[in-house]
Amino acid sequence: MPTASRTTFPSPYELPAPEGAEGWEGLYPYHMLFQTGRREAEEAKFWFCDTQHWPNVLKPFETITPEFAAKCLGQYNTRHFIVPPAYGIESRVVQGYVYLSPVAAPESEVAARVPQFLKRAGYYFEHWDALLENWKRKVLATIREMEAIRFTALPDAQPYEEIEAGIGLDATDALLGRYDRLIALCHRAWQYHFEFLNLGYAAYLDFFQASKQWFPDIPDQGTATMVQGVDMELFRPDDELKRLAKLAVELDLDAALTAPGPGPHTLAALAGRTQGRTWLDAWHAARDPWFNFTSGNGLYSDDTYWMDTPSIPLAYVRDYVLRLRRGETIDRHVAELVAERDRITGEYADLLDPDERASFHAKAGLARKVYPYVENHNFYIEHWAMGVFWRKARELSALLHRAGFWPGENDLFYLSRGEVREALFDYATGWAVGAAPAGPDHWPPEIERRRRIVDALAGRRPEPALNRPPAKVTEPFSIMLWGITSERLRSWLSGSAAVTDGAGELTGMAASPGTAEGTARVVHSPEELDLVREGEILVAPVTAPSWAPVFGRIRATVTDIGGVMSHAAIVCREYSLPAVTGTGSASTRIRTGRRIRVDGTAGTVTFLD
Repeated sequence: MPTASRTTFPSPYELPAPEGAEGWEGLYPYHMLFQTGRREAEEAKFWFCDTQHWPNVLKPFETITPEFAAKCLGQYNTRHFIVPPAYGIESRVVQGYVYLSPVAAPESEVAARVPQFLKRAGYYFEHWDALLENWKRKVLATIREMEAIRFTALPDAQPYEEIEAGIGLDATDALLGRYDRLIALCHRAWQYHFEFLNLGYAAYLDFFQASKQWFPDIPDQGTATMVQGVDMELFRPDDELKRLAKLAVELDLDAALTAPGPGPHTLAALAGRTQGRTWLDAWHAARDPWFNFTSGNGLYSDDTYWMDTPSIPLAYVRDYVLRLRRGETIDRHVAELVAERDRITGEYADLLDPDERASFHAKAGLARKVYPYVENHNFYIEHWAMGVFWRKARELSALLHRAGFWPGENDLFYLSRGEVREALFDYATGWAVGAAPAGPDHWPPEIERRRRIVDALAGRRPEPALNRPPAKVTEPFSIMLWGITSERLRSWLSGSAAVTDGAGELTGMAASPGTAEGTARVVHSPEELDLVREGEILVAPVTAPSWAPVFGRIRATVTDIGGVMSHAAIVCREYSLPAVTGTGSASTRIRTGRRIRVDGTAGTVTFLD
């Protein structure tokens, strides 16, 4: 039943807590909450739920990712590059979900910010390659330093050698310092995350807006097509799997690698064969760094990494081997993408006079130069750096679990990062004094209470937005990245009444061109990817770049959120897969097994039965 249309979204101050989640506010940092004393100011702003990056309820420790993301995105707009019209993006947590609200620079400041932006951003654009090479060195140094951190139990006594050396410090000094350093390195990684990202989007947006001026009827997808067909490191993990599949066929290892239920035993069996050892050498060469890839998006502590769970990449290799045996092509059609990119670019350029054409090519060239970073940073930060970060945090959690602080090995994530510091000092003090710390009595019941709250919050889908929406959405990044348009807001307010049983249509962003019909497979988490069958259409709240190996099995993709420059849209275009993003509610309105048609050129999803 369609719901009655609303004219505004609910106030965050009036949302009732789900049953069993009363007191949820106590789980999250005060500065991430809507404060009672700021109600008038907070209700005057429009907030949308960022389920693209945080589709699930956050545990308290996991708020580190929206905290650092919002702060570090903002610093580059506001303090580094002085972006004329935009400051950062505020973030709040409501019932475990993340809501965002862009902050515009005051009109009175915009003109004065322009020359500063041109000078600062211009320097980065002019020296892009050299600065990016330096960026990689900085990021790798950060990751390696995180990897070197160890959390070990405190000794019974300080080594005698330290007494003779007059060190004067105990093991807790290093333990506390390592935790502080881990948090600082995570923060550093998030600063690097945005060092080039905002500029990358700005260059693309400049090309996008200029194209709109030159060619008012150009579709958004037309502009996106003119930057497609690039060799991205984000696709390297998938490319490595394809290479391993081809090598398996070449070495006649099909039987070993296509048996059901691949896992560590598959690798052990290959080690006993000469050809198998050749293949394993290639496997190990690919593993570091390219298997630092999560099946999720890297923003949650329980994401599963290929590096730690070989059954995930082995299952993808199995798929590719089977497809090769059927005579299918498994490589991306990069040459075709490039040819189409150049054809469209040339046709539009021919419509301009010589002066405009030179400017058009300059803007297109810059957009193409920066475009790979828009996706490549994802591998280095969200996947690799955050994979190491979560691994180290789990190592610390296990240490305090063994000390009796909590019942589960990974229960540390039910504490905020500040509370973890307090628990560590409690552990250190107990060790130093020779008395029992308070944590083993304090935390187990508190963690159980928090676990129940998180479970209760996870049982309710979040409101898509809060407060009164703007009369018209004009903020370009909200449109381009999240697919937040005026039409989308009206759809949310009306309860998407356009969709009816037996017939109807969902609309969204025309994210990747082409049309496909097939049976829908609704997937809510990476754990359900195994259910996707050959020829189905993937429907999900949002996809992750690491789902790319699944794209070989499916005909099209539909997501709830995401604009034409979202990760889902970019990856689908590079895999030549029709896609509609930003539908708002496809994953709840479409049922697995239902036949649908996806028109990625028009941005529609049609029910066929």
